[in-house]
Amino acid sequence: MQRPEPTEYHPYFQRYMDLVGPGDFWELFSKNTEEASQFFSDIPYEKEMYSYAPGKWTIRQILMHIIDTERVFAYRALVCGREDSQTILPNMDENHYADHIDVSKIPLSDLIREFQSVRESNRYLFKGLSEAQTRFKINGPEKPFTARALGYLMMGHVLHHMQIIRERYSI
Repeated sequence: MQRPEPTEYHPYFQRYMDLVGPGDFWELFSKNTEEASQFFSDIPYEKEMYSYAPGKWTIRQILMHIIDTERVFAYRALVCGREDSQTILPNMDENHYADHIDVSKIPLSDLIREFQSVRESNRYLFKGLSEAQTRFKINGPEKPFTARALGYLMMGHVLHHMQIIRERYSI
């Protein structure tokens, strides 16, 4: 799957795209999954429910947010892959989602396995798309998206949150 052009996603997401280095999509996707899994596995237990400021998410909440976002991106990629030009996709309110799940009762190890499962499912989703389907533009919430843009955004989104955790959570 080829790297997307900037016209294939909202300019807001350029910051995520910039975090994904050059290379083969499948190798990058696999490496990104492994790196993220290892990164979260290395989080000390006493930091899992830590928040660096009032109103900011804990590390478990961040991982749950990544999982939720991957599911939303995967649905959007499915809409692309099925060449559905009729469906108009709404925005995702990530704070609403975070407020409606209690991750304090979900071990970080379970969240990591859930992330890995979602990623594995997404890998099969992308593998099943033709090159033309990866370029099909859907009606995104504010601007059109392609499936290949969404695949790269998944990786960049994870890298973005790992960077925030390193910088603001002293990990």
